[in-house]
Amino acid sequence: MELNSTLNFTVAQRFLHYVTIDTQSDPASDSVPSTEKQKNLGIVLVNELIAIGLHDAHIDEYGYVYATIPANSEKADIPVICFCSHMDTAPDCSGSNVKPIVHQNYQGEDIVLPDDPSQVIRLADHPQLGSQIGNDLITTSGKTLLGADNKAGVAEIMDACYQLVNHPEIKHGTIRILFTPDEEIGRGVDHADIRKLGAYAAYTMDGESAGNLENETFSADGAKLTINGISSHPGFAKGKMQSAIKIAAEIIAELPHSLSPEHTEGKQGFVHPVSIKGQVEQAEIDFIIRDFDDERLIQHAEVIRETANGVIARFPGTSFTLDIKPQYRNMKKVLDKHPEIVAYGLQAIERAGLDARLCSIRGGTDGSRLSFMGLPCPNIFAGEHAFHSKHEWVSIQDMQKAVETILHLCMIWEEAT
Repeated sequence: MELNSTLNFTVAQRFLHYVTIDTQSDPASDSVPSTEKQKNLGIVLVNELIAIGLHDAHIDEYGYVYATIPANSEKADIPVICFCSHMDTAPDCSGSNVKPIVHQNYQGEDIVLPDDPSQVIRLADHPQLGSQIGNDLITTSGKTLLGADNKAGVAEIMDACYQLVNHPEIKHGTIRILFTPDEEIGRGVDHADIRKLGAYAAYTMDGESAGNLENETFSADGAKLTINGISSHPGFAKGKMQSAIKIAAEIIAELPHSLSPEHTEGKQGFVHPVSIKGQVEQAEIDFIIRDFDDERLIQHAEVIRETANGVIARFPGTSFTLDIKPQYRNMKKVLDKHPEIVAYGLQAIERAGLDARLCSIRGGTDGSRLSFMGLPCPNIFAGEHAFHSKHEWVSIQDMQKAVETILHLCMIWEEAT
């Protein structure tokens, strides 16, 4: 079915509204969701879903939004599929008072962001812009992130819901919708109700370039290194004080540069200190450990341990502990057992008129953990670029192609039954 000529896209209008709602998550918060303001977008989405005609749409106590598009096919036993995106934005950069700007008919020029002219999105730094000639780009005004990660995905799923309800000629089985909080801080599916979804397969809309489908993510661990120093009055500290803060600094400095994010790419893993806090007597370093191979995660953790051992040996009377906690695992292990889920995704991308590319992602998505919770879930492009920064941008045309991809996926699952 040719979709372009029949669809009245609403994705850009939805996106321009959603990004103005501050939904940053907070890794320092123990509440669920980590910030109450994430529910503000959830409530907006529920009201819009109900207006579209999805009358079971609701937001639960944890800030998760659920909805159902009933099947309209006469075929029985079509597998239930789910589309998922996260509502929160990253805490790396301000998400308050976001001012989106539409740059129509982009022609390859560098984009100066008006609220802070020192912020320039340069073609030389963002080669993906080269494929956007003639398209309409959305950026921030220069003082905040944009929030395309992942409000582009949210807007695409919302527009797809609108299209499915308003175009009954698009035949499909039962479709579940899930919008999650706190993905950016690693808690995105902590309270997701898999039984309520009742789906066989899911697709997150949280990827980058148009045409990409990601079936492989990092495996991830978190590590906390606690250093026990020796405190003393600084005026009488000679031969006594062993500062945990300084020991922590030396440990970080002695980690192999080759194992840092700024020196790795492709399938290479890394060890990355993300925060340090403490006093003379005790300091803590929080690390994230990433690799596509679970065994190498163990090896990377040993690098931290061996480095700490070497440094601690130079400071008599001090000690350390290292606590490793699993975060998520490479979803490819699960998806390889359900090849049709990825195959249908690639087919849908091609039907939308794009070159489908199977990719690995140097990160994780809600799909990583959903896959190991019993809901196999690859990640489809949403069109977001330069995420977590003031240079974030997205193409309206790419978002429209993502909507088409969702609709084709619904049809493909129906046709295959």
